[in-house]
Amino acid sequence: MQNRKGFNMADRFSDNAPSLTGPAIHAFSIVPSDSANLTETTRAIYCGAGGDLVATLQSGAVVTFANMPAGTLLPLRVTKVAATGTTANALIGLV
Repeated sequence: MQNRKGFNMADRFSDNAPSLTGPAIHAFSIVPSDSANLTETTRAIYCGAGGDLVATLQSGAVVTFANMPAGTLLPLRVTKVAATGTTANALIGLV
């Protein structure tokens, strides 16, 4: 397997099926929006700068996680992060 720079890189886990208990295999920046859903349902959210997070879970429940400190990793299946009420920044979705 080649990495992004074209160098060969071994991946001892390439034959293992991804699971919810294994490490994330992809990440993307989350831009909170009151109208748009995330491009993918997350398996966790990393909060780089603390604050409140208003999230719609995969079940459809809307919940506010208040006063999250920077560096928090929430193992949540989230489909949307609302702009209204979300004060946390530097949010990363992990899948």
